[in-house]
Amino acid sequence: MNTSKPPLWTKDFIVTALVNFFLVLIFYLLMVTIAVYAVEEYNASTSEAGLVTGIFILGALAGRLVIGRTIDKIGRKRTLVIGLALFTLTTFFYFLNLGLSFLMLNRFLHGMTLGIASTAAGTIVAQIIPMRRKGEGIGYFSLSATLATAFGPFIGLMMSQYSSYEMIFALCLALGVISLIVSLFLDVPPFSAPPVTDETKGFNISDYVEPKAAPIALVCLAIALCYSSVLSFINFYAMEENLVGAASYFFLVYAMAILVSRPFTGRLMDLRGANFIMYPAFAVFAAGLFLLSLSSSSIGLLVAGALIGFGFGNMQSTAQAIAVKLTPPHRMGLATSTFFISMDAGLGFGPYLLGFVIPLIGYSSLYGILGFAVLATAVLYYMMHGKKEREDAALAYK
Repeated sequence: MNTSKPPLWTKDFIVTALVNFFLVLIFYLLMVTIAVYAVEEYNASTSEAGLVTGIFILGALAGRLVIGRTIDKIGRKRTLVIGLALFTLTTFFYFLNLGLSFLMLNRFLHGMTLGIASTAAGTIVAQIIPMRRKGEGIGYFSLSATLATAFGPFIGLMMSQYSSYEMIFALCLALGVISLIVSLFLDVPPFSAPPVTDETKGFNISDYVEPKAAPIALVCLAIALCYSSVLSFINFYAMEENLVGAASYFFLVYAMAILVSRPFTGRLMDLRGANFIMYPAFAVFAAGLFLLSLSSSSIGLLVAGALIGFGFGNMQSTAQAIAVKLTPPHRMGLATSTFFISMDAGLGFGPYLLGFVIPLIGYSSLYGILGFAVLATAVLYYMMHGKKEREDAALAYK
């Protein structure tokens, strides 16, 4: 009997992860620089600059909604290549100075193309990872996005200080071209979706959202909203607490925590189930937010970053693996799209909603309250998925 594990680090897995890394790197690099660019180049108001930043996420949501239903009709590799080609084209359009309205339109279209390409990448990687190593494989794959989350803002802020916006756009364009070229070397096994029957024709919400992934997606929406407070407001909080120097390393520490833990958490999910990872991750994520709310030193701030990395970072990959595992192969595209829609919605709309609360309670109290919100979300997870997984595990041992 062959007990060896099926290979994970194949050429196609590495290529897909690399493409995903470049996509997310460009996204975050521009997220931290485009608002200031809009103000300096187009005299945009603060609200207009915020819209220039946020409309990208609305575009990504639209792209995911559209492509989740049609990816298997177009073809998974073809969808990725088309998405990357359009992503690269809209990156080039940043060089065109045609007014603030054109910049907003291009940001929306750029977001759509990211939604299309990243959904295709997530679907492809879910297909090529062996079933026995789904949790481990998706955990490693999501590291590509985690690293980009750390290095994107770091590179963007450094370049905004020491180079021009044209150089920033040129770097993004070069990375887009590299992603497109690399994607051509992918070998994606052919996949035939079941034929559309008379009963499945017409409008149906399940054509755009995968029902089996919806419960865990709801949990993702809640935790992403909590994490958006860190992503969007950590620099403001650091300025308030005179911890700006430490804040520049916050996301690097966050990424290192995930790098250290991800090889173990992915395997543990495959061996022991998602609950074994999710419940401790809720507690650690909440602890990170509580510590952040009390931090008055650089060490406290960076330890909070590590805890949030251990918590939210591993919850994110585990939830994605849950969404894929619950879904039949021909619905993986929709499951991946549903997962990312929930994450994008939480990260995109969270700062806007929390922005109404901050003037009333301040950053410190906000992080403390969100720590309790994360613990409450653990209860939501139990109702949406955790209870059923525990019952299924109990039946398996009988």
